Amino acid sequence: MYKRQAAWIVGILFVAVLAAPGCVSKKAYETGMEDLDGRVVAVESAVEANQKRINDLSKSTDQKVNSLKADNQKSMQVGQQAMTKATAAERAAQGKLVWKVVIKDDGVKFDFGKASITSSGITDLDQLAKQLKSKGRALFLEIEGHTDSVGPEKDNMALGKMRAGAVRNYLNEKGGIPLHAMNTISLGEGRPVADNSTKEGRAENRRVVIKVLE
Repeated sequence: MYKRQAAWIVGILFVAVLAAPGCVSKKAYETGMEDLDGRVVAVESAVEANQKRINDLSKSTDQKVNSLKADNQKSMQVGQQAMTKATAAERAAQGKLVWKVVIKDDGVKFDFGKASITSSGITDLDQLAKQLKSKGRALFLEIEGHTDSVGPEKDNMALGKMRAGAVRNYLNEKGGIPLHAMNTISLGEGRPVADNSTKEGRAENRRVVIKVLE
């Protein structure tokens, strides 16, 4: 009987020994999986944080680029305004009126609704070009186109521009005056010098005024 009890105890111990390594391996496996899960979660969190930083950086970069574009556009506008003011100031400083020539409709110079210069007007322009060349210094021409009040205001503005342009082109092509020394402007029917209700008054208002400045 003693031998049987001893054999039974040895058997139990043997089974316990066999079972023990299996239990240890399972716990180690579970512990390892928990550690791995923790590392995966940490990596995922780091990736999410990094992606957020990238998105924030991209958004910040876009905002800075848009801001730079707006600043650049504003700077260009300011620069253009400054250039315009500087040009106007330069002309004002050098804009002493030397003399003024008026090419008007005396029945032959500007016909009604026309921008072509007739023989009488050409004579005046030839004389002007000759005088300009005799001065021997740089001069600037402001050429204003005017009309009477007959017809739509828009059409009269266009006609005034055509008349001023015709004078400028003639002075350049026939008189040898450089284009950069001349500026044209249309005032249309806006500055009459006579009564538009009479034929004579309308003829006076159909004119080109040439201001010679230095």
